[in-house]
Amino acid sequence: MTVTKNTLIGDLLANDMNTARFLFEMGMHCVGCPASAMESLEEACEVHGADVNELVQKINDYLAQKS
Repeated sequence: MTVTKNTLIGDLLANDMNTARFLFEMGMHCVGCPASAMESLEEACEVHGADVNELVQKINDYLAQKS
């Protein structure tokens, strides 16, 4: 899976629940909220004042190391 700013949080977590730690690190503690599953990473970052490009890079680096 390659993550983009348009990736839905629900899809990301369904692919690898361990990616939740990257959301937590950026202050996104709403991962368990049903509404967040349909929210894109970009939308979540806007709400939480986080840099979506930094988040996407960290997640993709993590996923690449797993392969």
